[in-house]
Amino acid sequence: QVQLVESGGGLVQPGGSLRLSCAASGNIVSINAMGWYRQAPGLERELVADITTGGSTNYADSVKGRFTISRDNAKNTVYLQMNSLKPEDTAVYYCNAGIRTAFTIFVRYYWGQGTQVTVSS
Repeated sequence: QVQLVESGGGLVQPGGSLRLSCAASGNIVSINAMGWYRQAPGLERELVADITTGGSTNYADSVKGRFTISRDNAKNTVYLQMNSLKPEDTAVYYCNAGIRTAFTIFVRYYWGQGTQVTVSS
């Protein structure tokens, strides 16, 4: 069984920074793309950023220049460095990863449990 465990959320003032981490564990053979999504109350879940195995990145326009996604393939971990945070960044942030486990050739996308980020003075 695969688990994605997020950490690093919390309460921060506008202009502040947070770093989210998401570690994948279990019977993992390989991990494809990893990413971060967020969902604010009353809104749909949206892509924040994602990163390929080779390190190519993609960002939502709303976070470009403020957020940086990175990954450590040896640790099966993806990070999201969030700077210059704004109240509109307040949401539950979810980690997502495409993972192939042992005894299968198929890649399945897994979700973490979510971590709350609140930007408020």
